[in-house]
This record gives sequence, structure tokens and C-alpha cells, in this order.
Amino acid sequence: MNYGFVKIATAVPEVRVADPKFNTQQIENLVIQAEGRGVEIICLPELSLTGYSCGDLFGQQLLLDEAEMALINLMNFSRSLDIITIVGLPVSYNGMLLNCAAVIQKGRILGLVPKTFLPNYQEFYERRWFASAIEIPADATVWLCGQQVNLSSRMLFRTPTCTFGVELCEDLWAPIPPSSELALRGAEIIFNLSADDDVVGKLSYLNQLLRQQSARCIAGYAYAAAGFGESTQDVVYSGKAMILENGTLLAAAEPHSLKGQLVESEVDVERLRTQRRINTTFGMSQGMMNRKAEQPYRVIDSALITTRDFELTRHVNPAPFVPQGAQLDERCEEIFAIQTEGLARRLQHVGTKTAVLGISGGLDSTLALLVTVRAFDLLGLDRRGIVGLTMPGFGTSERTYNNACDLMHELGITSQEINIAKAVTQHFEDIGHDPAVQDVTYENAQARERTQILMDIANQLGGLVIGTGDLSELALGWCTYNGDHMSMYAVNTGVPKTLVKHLVRWVAMHKENGIGGEAQTLLDIVDTPISPELIPTNAKGEIQQKTEDLVGPYELHDFFIYHALRWGERPSKIYFLAKRAFADRYSDQELKHWLQTFYRRFFSQQFKRSCLPDGPKVGSVSLSPRGDWRMPSDASREAWLAECEAL
Repeated sequence: MNYGFVKIATAVPEVRVADPKFNTQQIENLVIQAEGRGVEIICLPELSLTGYSCGDLFGQQLLLDEAEMALINLMNFSRSLDIITIVGLPVSYNGMLLNCAAVIQKGRILGLVPKTFLPNYQEFYERRWFASAIEIPADATVWLCGQQVNLSSRMLFRTPTCTFGVELCEDLWAPIPPSSELALRGAEIIFNLSADDDVVGKLSYLNQLLRQQSARCIAGYAYAAAGFGESTQDVVYSGKAMILENGTLLAAAEPHSLKGQLVESEVDVERLRTQRRINTTFGMSQGMMNRKAEQPYRVIDSALITTRDFELTRHVNPAPFVPQGAQLDERCEEIFAIQTEGLARRLQHVGTKTAVLGISGGLDSTLALLVTVRAFDLLGLDRRGIVGLTMPGFGTSERTYNNACDLMHELGITSQEINIAKAVTQHFEDIGHDPAVQDVTYENAQARERTQILMDIANQLGGLVIGTGDLSELALGWCTYNGDHMSMYAVNTGVPKTLVKHLVRWVAMHKENGIGGEAQTLLDIVDTPISPELIPTNAKGEIQQKTEDLVGPYELHDFFIYHALRWGERPSKIYFLAKRAFADRYSDQELKHWLQTFYRRFFSQQFKRSCLPDGPKVGSVSLSPRGDWRMPSDASREAWLAECEAL
């Protein structure tokens, strides 16, 4: 006797993108473990047979055929098992492709549940490949794996111990999730197949969402999201898996694991039934849902006129990317994990044990190196496979040079030094450029020489060049096209400059994470003026070329980036908010000047962002041309600059 408990599981297998055979093997390993532990129902992530991040490969018939064959193999595997398995795959139906959950048991497909809500915003563009459940008939069936199968998002599955329903990923995030109706129709447990990617703060929000939905539905809720092995081209999938009951978290996976995970617990269905019976609101909700005719909503207009001057009293955060207090530590830890997992997956996929970085002694290259070291440690690779190159040139200061050398030594990586002065001088002679003219040619020739060295050494060693540029530099175009703009995987591409400082400081102050040199070196790097160091130092050997003197304070630009890209706000509103946020630091004229600079550079430098290397999204703002930000390189900036001028 089980006293009303139903043992369920949610699992995150390791996947290979577009390799259903491998994925099926990983799924079978988890299913047989669950069967051995008495699990009745197990849920796998969205599109787990193919991998979620196949992109336009979903248009390839071969992949669809391989996915169907993988499902056949999984069905054959299940013939001698009692467990019900819910697994994701793409399914063709009448010229459409559907993102489906297949519910299988003992060699049969019990039903196919297509996804209803398809995200088509920011990094998601599922409508490019898939149709929604609302686009198929209510009584649809499809021939799959040698049987005619019911195909609907409005299906309940009944076992001797419970009734359950299925929804997929974005369905949960809708204003009225399908699971709400499934619960009112009788589902006691909801299974969600997801491919939720990772950005800062999202896990906390997802936890709240799952707690609330399981509580509103008075139901058990099992959630399985894609994990290690999915493409880290632009985002990272950390393998979130949770089981909840009526607002209480029962069990959860460890995020960012490089191995497959199985999470199991028991849902007390008997208790849920009791709670539903005594909750009169639940019963009334069922009655409302069953009404034949919906009463229309009335809209009443009112004439509200105010003559008072508007005054903003709410706080405007001057550092929207940087939380305060304990949240900052949590943010840094989460970002660092996303960066690390993204790079680890790419190294594993390429099959290399070598990474090549240019180490300048500045913030960005320091963070990239720390991420690389952590990724090597996670994969069990020798740190000596990380090749750090310091490449002093005409503007290299003694401070940054020494910090670069000290950091590489303290981290135990392979370090090399190649002075670029001779090569660049020869290049100036070859192209007929006067070295006394310290213009953009003078500067960019150095950046491109360094990139050429990194790429060639990576080719020699069979390694990857790890990019160091950050989000703020990409927004402003503060990088040399085909110079530091280019790499083989760019780990900082989603991190704004104001947060880079805090990440490096966080590593310095948290030695328990197993990486980082002496805190003194890292903290001195944090305190070093930001500079590309392409113009010679002064007579005292001090940095003359300071980035923020040229393009403006990064704290302002990150504020502009956040409000312009995260919320799509117009220049006049951003200026209005900036005046409140920075009233004690900048004059109105300074704010206007740097806002104009931001828009001029942002529009003119899109061509650099249109051909960015791969790199992980870590927050709510990303400039990936494949995901969040798709903008023509020749878009006019006149309307934005005209509004700035009128401020």
C-alpha cells in the first residue's frame, strides 16, 4: 500500500546536439535507474531526443527520421518496463512541424502533446521551425512509429494511482498556462518538458513561478530542462530539474552539472485530492471553466485630467546591472557558472585540451582567464594547456605587464611573451605609415597583430582562442574589427563592463572556488585605469590613453544600454531617468553629451556585432546577432540623435 504517494522523477540527460542515438542511450540509462527505484512516471527535457538547440537542422528530413527511429528504440526498450516515460521530439503533421512530448509505456505511444506557446522573442525563435498546438484540429491524430497516435494539448493520462497532464516550457510562462485547465479537468500531477536557458536571476524567478503554479493548481509539478551538451553558441543550459507539490519544493537537481542527473520524489496525490475537495475556490473555478458562453468584459472610459507638475519619487538605480549586498555575490557566482559551463561545453565539443588567450593585465582578459581556468578544472584538464600570451607593444605600461605576468604565474598556466613592436614597425614600413602619426591605423595595427599571433598559435597547438571583449565594448563598438573583435569563443560577450570589475573582485575575495591568483594581483587589476594601451605611456611610464576619457564613463553607458536595449526606452526618457540616477555626479550637459555619444557609436558600429563569435548570454541584455539583437548595419540613427539634440 502506497498511502496515496506516487513516486515520480524528472531527469536531465547529457545530450549531443542532432545525435538522437547517443541521446537515446543517455535517456535509457536514466529510465532504467528510475525503474529500479520504483518510479512510476519519468519526465525528460524538451526535444531531448534531438537536442533543443538544433536550429535550422530541424528542417532536415534526416534529423526527423533519426528522431522517430530513436523513439522506436526507446519504445522497444520500454516493453518490459512498467515505468511511463515522457520524452521530447519534433513530429511532422500535415506539412507542419510540432514540438511534442511523447508519453510512452510498454512499447506504445499513449499520446503526443504538442507545445502551445512558442517563444519568439530575445534569444528564442521557435516559430521559425514549429507550429503551435492551436493550429491543429482538436481531434488530430498522426501516424508515428507504426501506430496511429492521438495528437493534442488537451489530453489527460490516467494510471491506477493518478491522473496527469503535460505542458512544454513556455506554456508555463503564459498568463493562463495550459496546466491550469489540465488541473481543473482532473490532472493531479503536471509534467513540464523544458529547454530553459540560463541567465542571471532566472532560476529564482522560475522557482517562484513553479511554486505558484503548483499551488494554484493544487497539484504536483515535475519540471525537466535541458542541460549540459546543448549548444552554447549564444546561451547556456544549466539542467534545471525540480519536483514540487502544492507550492512546496520536494527535490531539485544541482544546476551546471556536467553529468546526467535523476531527481525523484513522491507526490501525495491523496492529500492533493483532499485539498481540492475542501477548497471551494477550486470547485468554483471548474464551474466557471465549464460555462458554455463567456460573458463579454465591459470597458468604462473615464476623463482623468491633472494639472500638477509631474515629479518622479521612485528610486532609479544608477547601476542596473549590479545588485547590492548579498545579491551581488549571488549574481557573480551565477554569471561565473554560466560562463564556465559555456566554455567547458565548447572545449569538450571541439575535443581540445588547449586554450589560447591574450593576457594584457586588464579587466576583461583577467576575467576570461579566470573563466578558462575554472572550465579546465571542471573538465579535469591540466591548467598548463591554457596558453597565456602577454604581447607588449608601444603603449604597454609596467603595471599591466607585471600584473599579467604575475597572474599567469599564480594560476599555473603556460605563459609566453611576444613583443609586437618589431612586427608592427615592419608592418608600418610595408604599408607606408608614419609611426609618428598615432591615428586609428597606428592603434588598430597593434590589435590586429595580437589577434594574428593568437590565432596562429592556436592553430599550432590545436586549441581555441578565447575572446575577452565585453558587452559594453560591443555596444559602443570599442574593439578593432578583425582584431580583438574576433576569437573562437567569447566568454565575456554578455557581461557589461560595470559588472566585470565586480566579477574579478568576487573571485579575488572567494578563494574557496579553487581559482584565482593572489588577491593582491586581482585587486590591483580592478583598480587599474581601463585602457587599450595602444598609445605610448608618459615619461613616468603611466597610462595616457584612458578609455573613459574617450568614449565616456562606463557607468553611464551601461545605464544607457540597459534602458535602451532591455526596455526599448527612447532617448528623452533615458535622459530623464539618468538625471535622477546621477544627479550628484554629472551635470545635465554631461549626460546629454554622453547619451549622444552612445547613440552615435551604437548605430555606426552594428557591423561589428553582425559577425560576432559565439559566446554565452548571461543576463537580460545580449547583442548576439543570432539571438536577442538583430539590427541592420545601415539603420539610420537620425531620429534618436534628433531627440538627443532637443533635450
